[in-house]
Amino acid sequence: MNKSILIGAIVAALGIGGGVAIGSYTASNSGPEYADIVAVDAVTETVTTPREVCHNETVTHQAPSKDTHNVVGTAVGAIVGGVVGNQFGGGNGKKVLTAAGAVGGGYAGNQIQGQMKKGDTYTTTEQRCETVQDASDKVVGYDVKVDMGDETRTVRLEDKPDVKRFEIRDGELVLPQQG
Repeated sequence: MNKSILIGAIVAALGIGGGVAIGSYTASNSGPEYADIVAVDAVTETVTTPREVCHNETVTHQAPSKDTHNVVGTAVGAIVGGVVGNQFGGGNGKKVLTAAGAVGGGYAGNQIQGQMKKGDTYTTTEQRCETVQDASDKVVGYDVKVDMGDETRTVRLEDKPDVKRFEIRDGELVLPQQG
């Protein structure tokens, strides 16, 4: 019986020792841990870009005048007014009416020529430009939500990840190189 007990003890020792060795081998070589990516959201910001917008516009200009002071109209009006005033009265009255007719005619001629020049116009086509702002959304990064088993974390990355999970090393996420 002593042999049976001894053989049983040896078999038991080998079984327990082997189990411990196999258990420690599998525990140390279980491979890396991973955190699954559960959501990826683009982070955007609104960017404004200036742009010049031009269009053609018809513009009416006053024609340049060689007689800016309406001298011709004033002179013609004064002559006509003087002639008309000279037709009335006698003696000194005739002189006064001639002078008054010349002054009134000169004023009237000046005003008439001024009104006529206002209708003397020409048109040109001119380009008019203004700056407008175009707004657009630009992706500036990605918020990546990962499930680490006991917690969920969100990390911001410059580039959209091209994997489904990240490695966890020493309790920290191993993130891909960015840029």
